[in-house]
Amino acid sequence: MRWSLDDLKRLETDCPCGQRHQAIPLEHLEVGPGALANAAAWIQARYRRVVLVMDEHTRAAAGDALAQGLTHIGVLWTACLIEPNAQGDVVADERSIVQALIAAGPDVEALVAVGSGTLHDIARFASYKMRIPFVSVPTAPSVDGFTSAGAPLIVRGIKTTYQTQAPIALFADTDVLERAPRELVWAGFGDVMGKSTSLADWAFGAIAAGEPYCAHLAGLTREALEMAVAQADGLACARTDAIRSLMEALILSGIVMLLFGQSHPASGGEHHLSHDWEMEFLRSGRRQILHGLKVAAACGVIADVYHVHVEDAVAEAVRAGQAPWASLAGREEEVRAIVASIPSGDHVRSLMRRIGAPAEPSELGVERSLVSASLKRAHKLRNRYTMLRLLNETNAL
Repeated sequence: MRWSLDDLKRLETDCPCGQRHQAIPLEHLEVGPGALANAAAWIQARYRRVVLVMDEHTRAAAGDALAQGLTHIGVLWTACLIEPNAQGDVVADERSIVQALIAAGPDVEALVAVGSGTLHDIARFASYKMRIPFVSVPTAPSVDGFTSAGAPLIVRGIKTTYQTQAPIALFADTDVLERAPRELVWAGFGDVMGKSTSLADWAFGAIAAGEPYCAHLAGLTREALEMAVAQADGLACARTDAIRSLMEALILSGIVMLLFGQSHPASGGEHHLSHDWEMEFLRSGRRQILHGLKVAAACGVIADVYHVHVEDAVAEAVRAGQAPWASLAGREEEVRAIVASIPSGDHVRSLMRRIGAPAEPSELGVERSLVSASLKRAHKLRNRYTMLRLLNETNAL
């Protein structure tokens, strides 16, 4: 890794931006071969009884091996196999959270998330409510939320992110990651690609509405993006070093969110579009699409829309004196620079196709009418001053 956990922890109080950031509760971070066995030993040194939060697929990928290792060294464990919904998807919703809470009795000292981002969100929320720690054991380089404190949950059909807690330790075994289905690797790459527009939305919100911002943390997120893009050819053929580099990029992005205390660095209009698609699929009873694949497709859409409409929308808002966007008067060059920093939608799509992944919403089963509807309502999902919000509030779309 180009960075260490200690380096990132120093940013809590000693960031070049001069601000104090949130504490990183991670005590141990390990990416490499043999990490799964080391996870069992680390757990045994601290806890007597744990719950393994898994699904059937992640149990086979790593859960059984971890359980065997824990049994061998005398740690008591219970398996909580999160059940899929009627469509066959494991979803971080009220039903899944209750299942995890029921599995964890009063003598349980920690939860262990074995698997995907969804399973981590379930374990993250349940452990937070129980006031016990949780340990992260990713089984695929699929999302950047493994180390973050935010838990995106579906509550009464609405996607809402709750600030809970980060894991106390993370063990990403590259032998496990290399066996992950290629679709999950595509999703991880797609989640990182979303930073192409989220970073621009974060910078825009700072100058348009005074949202909190840190240039150094933005630089680290851009480094994560560049790390992943540099591995596109290696990911196309599932090279070991490329898989590891992608996992490290995802972890870095998650830790930046943790330091900042909010998801601004890694989630902008592209994530809002993705969340809207997810909720519509839930409402209509359709199988879910992997988060990162939705994010990448939405990133391409958002990039195209921003390049076409943002500068004119700012000019109109300034002319009309429309708050808060009128505050951009005299800062038009900064807006142009932000928009110019966004790659074209074609570039985003070409990178996804380079690794063999789908790139267009239509290739994911997201119809054009849903894309159009989402562009006009997704900005309401979060109270963020994104360029998508600007375009809607100025009737530019």
